[in-house]
Amino acid sequence: MTKLRNLTSAEIATVESLGTTAEDWSRIRVSEDFNPRQLLHSRLTGRVELASGARIIDSHVGNYRIGERSIVRQVTSLECRRESTFGNGTPVATMNECAGRTVLICDALTAQAAYAMAVYRHRPAFQEAMRRMVRDRAELRRATMGSVGRDCRIAGARFIREMRIGDRVTIDGASLLEEGTLCDGAQAGIDVKASHFIAAEDSRLDRGALVERCFVGESCILSNGFTAADSLFFANSHCENGEAVSIFAGPYTVSHHKSSLLIAGMFSFFNAGSGSNQSNHLFKSGAVHQSVHLRGCKFASGAYIMSPALEGAFTMILGHHSFHHDTSDFPYSYLIEKDGRSMLMPGANLTSYGAVRDIEKWPARDKRSVGRDLINFEEYNPYVCGGFVRAVNTLHALAEADPDAATYNHKKVIIKSTMLRRGITLYNKAIVASLGAMLAKGASCPDADGRGRWIDAAGQYVTKRAMEELLDDVERGSVADFAAFDARLRAFAARYDDYAHSYAEELLAGVLGHRPDAQEVADAVASGRNAHGAMRRATDADRDRDCSIEMAVSYGLDADPDDPGQVREDYHAVRGLE
Repeated sequence: MTKLRNLTSAEIATVESLGTTAEDWSRIRVSEDFNPRQLLHSRLTGRVELASGARIIDSHVGNYRIGERSIVRQVTSLECRRESTFGNGTPVATMNECAGRTVLICDALTAQAAYAMAVYRHRPAFQEAMRRMVRDRAELRRATMGSVGRDCRIAGARFIREMRIGDRVTIDGASLLEEGTLCDGAQAGIDVKASHFIAAEDSRLDRGALVERCFVGESCILSNGFTAADSLFFANSHCENGEAVSIFAGPYTVSHHKSSLLIAGMFSFFNAGSGSNQSNHLFKSGAVHQSVHLRGCKFASGAYIMSPALEGAFTMILGHHSFHHDTSDFPYSYLIEKDGRSMLMPGANLTSYGAVRDIEKWPARDKRSVGRDLINFEEYNPYVCGGFVRAVNTLHALAEADPDAATYNHKKVIIKSTMLRRGITLYNKAIVASLGAMLAKGASCPDADGRGRWIDAAGQYVTKRAMEELLDDVERGSVADFAAFDARLRAFAARYDDYAHSYAEELLAGVLGHRPDAQEVADAVASGRNAHGAMRRATDADRDRDCSIEMAVSYGLDADPDDPGQVREDYHAVRGLE
């Protein structure tokens, strides 16, 4: 904010002649280069500060700072009626409707910090330290005046109350914004109603979105009447039309259909088909249950999950499932409904072109400019590879326990023996491909220890050991704010390839029975490339089947029956195929 001053008597007279009144002109301060035409047909109450080039037109403004070159036009009321922290410190009952995993939000929150706060509830000292960080941030923001940053445009809105608005923010036709923060570049559009919320950089609330007690992450979009309460949304999530209550929506959570209902769950890189319903319908002891759909899960149209439930990464879910399954040991699977039961096809999604397309599209659709959340996009990584290894071990154990069984029951799902054997083959191939990809990158460094279990912390692949060491340091007080918390994880992310290389070396050593030499590493890299090539041939064949002429039904609508060429030409013109 530039140096401010009071208006002169002549300026006050001119401003009043232009239709603007003030409750008390002594509490109105303007920049040195103030022009009376910056205030037109408006009403000012309380303290108002106007920076260079800022304008207020046809609006009521009370207790607000308006930044350089920003305009407030035709706003019923932009006011700060009381002391506020502008959404900082708001409790959000994510994942659990009974508030068992409540996360206090603030404008420094990241997906990784929120993940730790939601998941590690069994560490009370850590939880209290994180709450203290949020309270410190809230106190830093506490004020009796609202603020509008530089180069903002606020027009046609009704009530904006107790809001902290960053730079380059656009508010166009919003109905109600209160007790919240819009960070730099955020947008709030027509008929939006939002309260007790924080919207991160370049996020967008639009077209009648209704938001209450939510964090909306960087470059997220909530639009077209989407209703969200007590939920967290992180980078590049895009939700329209449907409803979300108490969800943790990790990066790239997508739901576009009016009939989607997501309640009390964790999602990440997720897509909800039409009619998707993940809800908590067991109320014997209250709405205490939750479901977790690990990275890359996808709901087909009409899919239904009754909590509690857990699916492995990159699982495709079709049909209704109400037996509370746990398929976390089986990434890249199909979970289907068969005769009213849940049937698992282990590893079946490894042959689907849809999974490949998803993995390739996510980095291409990354719209972030700040990079608030940490995201790993690597297809072959220690987290999923660990799932492949557990899947092979589990499937072998099932087969060895009953070699002649036609079907196997495992954690509330049925696995056919044919699918079990096929799953072992697919997972082994994926392990080889993963090892080769990880060994081909990074370096063998003693100080980059990637051995042991890895986790997916809302988008970031990190060793469980590194996460727990970070939580220990938070409890001890050596990591005392969000910047320090984030810096530790960014340091790990900067050397991700080295940590992944270390993990792969350890896994290869377990296979060989000794530490691999340079030639054995090179052989593993070559084998990985071959395995990857074979897997891509399978997914390409899946794509070719989906794009084959047999799928041209309904194309060439007016084609002559004896001229299949017209059908083919129309099909190729529309599908863009050679």
